[in-house]
Amino acid sequence: MKKVSRIRITEYCFLILLFGLFSPANAQKKQRLPNIIYILADDLGYADLGCYGQQKIKTPNIDQLAAKGKRFTSFYAGSTVCAPSRAALMTGKHTGHVSIRGNGEFPLPQDEKTIPELLKERGYVNGMMGKWGLGLAGTSGSPETRGWDYFSGHVHHVEGHFQKPDSAWKIKDKVLEKTKIPANLYVNEWFTNEALEFITTEKEHPFFLYLSFTLPHAELVVPDQYIKPYLKENGESIFAPERPHLPGQHYGPQPAPRAAYAAMVTQMDDYVGKIVQQIHALGLDEETIIIFTSDNGTHKEGGRSLEDATQFFQSSGPFKGIKRDLYEGGIRVPFIIRWDTKIEQASYTDVPAASWDLMASLAAIAEIQPPENDGISLLPIWKNTASKKMLSTFANRIFYWEFYEQGYKQAVRQGNWKAIRFYSNGLPIRTELYNLRTDKGETTDLSSNHTKEVKALEKIMDKERKPSPNKAFQIR
Repeated sequence: MKKVSRIRITEYCFLILLFGLFSPANAQKKQRLPNIIYILADDLGYADLGCYGQQKIKTPNIDQLAAKGKRFTSFYAGSTVCAPSRAALMTGKHTGHVSIRGNGEFPLPQDEKTIPELLKERGYVNGMMGKWGLGLAGTSGSPETRGWDYFSGHVHHVEGHFQKPDSAWKIKDKVLEKTKIPANLYVNEWFTNEALEFITTEKEHPFFLYLSFTLPHAELVVPDQYIKPYLKENGESIFAPERPHLPGQHYGPQPAPRAAYAAMVTQMDDYVGKIVQQIHALGLDEETIIIFTSDNGTHKEGGRSLEDATQFFQSSGPFKGIKRDLYEGGIRVPFIIRWDTKIEQASYTDVPAASWDLMASLAAIAEIQPPENDGISLLPIWKNTASKKMLSTFANRIFYWEFYEQGYKQAVRQGNWKAIRFYSNGLPIRTELYNLRTDKGETTDLSSNHTKEVKALEKIMDKERKPSPNKAFQIR
């Protein structure tokens, strides 16, 4: 009897196990949509990372992210400054179509759907920590109205100028409220802590985390632990001679701007490492997509000089220009994606892509139809499944930018040709033309010898630009 009972008990346990393996709950777990973590640096140059050639600044965690994923070498930000770049990312529209085309407190209108609003339709829980810049409290762009379940950050772009503010904003009971930041805590550490808590809280559900740092944007104020490796024993910068940023200016004082900038990049790298470690500790590596990029090219603010940016650190790498330029150095940025078992490790691609492709890409991952946008899903590029025909489409597609500071200007890239048209008093004054295949540094203007190509790209500029009803974004 005992023997029979044992057999029956064994059979019973087997049936329970079998039922568990094929139960709806377990099937749902197997088919779970991936978590998505999108980490955005603020004014990080194309070549400020070791994996993109940086020699002076240490970024071991982001370099490791690239070693376990794919690195894009021709990825473009939505704009050359903060707000329009973020608007292009969130809506999938380039600056010829999106409502926000320059810096300032302009809210996203309700008819421009955002990535978190789209993902919410598929059951994602959405959390954002960091700089928003697409709508103040009480406007149509306020974070709690745009798909975010969690928000801990800045809504006004000037709030993001300072590294130790006493307060920021949080969603509490679905309402956006001002909240105090713990004393003496650097705001990007607070952003990171809030992000880690979000991941832990929502680990059982598919989540979208948008971690939008204000590093390494000015002001160049940084915790001692991060600047110490860039100082000699006597406290002098290892990058001396330094030109101090003096007190009494918009950004706080900094005696060693070069050392501080390097330290801020390393500080951000450390925070990225903490996010990756948390995902690993929770056993979510294979279920989580991690993306790292920047909102535009490197800056010359808070005591950092143009020479620091372009020559000393060579933050733009082989490219011409920095933030506020439509040359490659102002808009070409690092882009790294890791998705364990789905994306080939230590791989790279020179296929051109842009931040406005993220709406289409994440919609493809979530298996949902996106609203009308200017992007193309990068999923085949990420997974190495693109056909030759698809790769040809990617290589020859149109990229468009327009920018309003320092006089209006437009830029278009199609294939290897890149054109930049400059204006004065509302009228075009010249168009420069470059072949990026032979001249990625945009050193030789070919416009006088290639008038046919210039006219063709100017026609694209006219076609891609839909006039804005906002007076701030009119040609003048």
